[in-house]
Amino acid sequence: MNRLWIENGTFVTMNEKAPVIKGHMVVENDRIIYLDEEPPNPLPEGAERLDGRGLLFMPGLINTHGHAAMSLLRGYSDDQNLQVWLEQKMWPMEGKYIDADTRWGTSLAVIEMLKSGTTTFVDMYDRMNIVAEVVEQSGIRGVLTRGVIGLCPSDVQTAKLEEAKSFARDWNGKADGRITTMMSPHAPYTCPPDYIERIIEAAHELNVPLHTHMSETAAEVQQNVNDYGCRPVEHLDKLGFFSRPSFVAHAVHLHDEEIALLAEKNVGVSHNPASNLKLASGIARVPDLIRAGVTVSLGTDSAASNNNLDLFDEIRLAALIHKGITGDPTVVPAYEALKLGTLNGARTVWQETQLGSLEVGKKADFIAIDTEQPHFYPQTEMVSHLVYAGSGRDVKHVWINGRQVVSGGECLLLDEAKIRAEAQQCFERLLER
Repeated sequence: MNRLWIENGTFVTMNEKAPVIKGHMVVENDRIIYLDEEPPNPLPEGAERLDGRGLLFMPGLINTHGHAAMSLLRGYSDDQNLQVWLEQKMWPMEGKYIDADTRWGTSLAVIEMLKSGTTTFVDMYDRMNIVAEVVEQSGIRGVLTRGVIGLCPSDVQTAKLEEAKSFARDWNGKADGRITTMMSPHAPYTCPPDYIERIIEAAHELNVPLHTHMSETAAEVQQNVNDYGCRPVEHLDKLGFFSRPSFVAHAVHLHDEEIALLAEKNVGVSHNPASNLKLASGIARVPDLIRAGVTVSLGTDSAASNNNLDLFDEIRLAALIHKGITGDPTVVPAYEALKLGTLNGARTVWQETQLGSLEVGKKADFIAIDTEQPHFYPQTEMVSHLVYAGSGRDVKHVWINGRQVVSGGECLLLDEAKIRAEAQQCFERLLER
């Protein structure tokens, strides 16, 4: 039995009944078993003791949309709109990928996420067995799905679907429960309707959720109208996509009726502010989504379109840009923004009973922030400091499933120097192929 007793810490719990606690937390194996202002009584025998002074503890961040292996393409193509960036730059380079590129690109992304406080991430890509192996080794928690693009002959469509089904079946619940799986058509504009219906059928068969890109750009929405006579939300609804537990990435261009339908169908939205801004895709109607009752979380998208995987950046952007475009400084206040990156992320991936807040009985997925730095002083409103002044570079320690995976800013289970070197070599080989 492993026990950790954190003394004299400041805990941002994301529990509205007691949002900030100064005191003590005890972890036993993979669970939080005590959190209170007073020391535990009786004292936990045999516990490792950690003096929490100078540290702020909070739930690990949850990144609900990304493509980890694309970290190899960070900086390869900037300042383009989505379709040019995707079709002329990304897809040709990704077409050259071999297994090693996926392995080292994913490893690079996982190191970046762990060191900046992300403990759970959603990944949609191919060669997902390799992604899952990296998740298993690194100690991170992953919600993984083999994304499929249906712009190909029917036999290739079938092969991709079978690969996606096998992955979802074989890896769900693996890595001590840290891996869960989904089914994912890439997007309505890259998958014919009958192919999406086959993917939905597979999700029902395997009893797993669904995830897709949706309404990211105005051009994509118009293309859907031209091709199918309706906008993407109605299109996916008609196909039965929302008959399964599901969430969508981006959802930038929505009408009021579409927001109401997403709320009615309990469809989550992964808000990707940095990627959407960089690709000039637009700004999602997050205040309206929240008011309608839609669960909104945060995603980085890939390092190729962001260009970092620091979810604190997304939290800060979410708190700022909606104030700017609405003219209302009260929309998405600091606590709400932090909630998007924690508790709402857990709700989006259907793990709110286990993750997203520091509470007795929940999984011990948490991070420690070094607050002995100028930008955390004076130490007044710590939630405000985390959102408006903090960054992933402030993360000092990380625990997932009760196991420490980052100590003093260094990953304990991955060889960062080797991963950086291998990733560089992979990118140079991609340029030559």
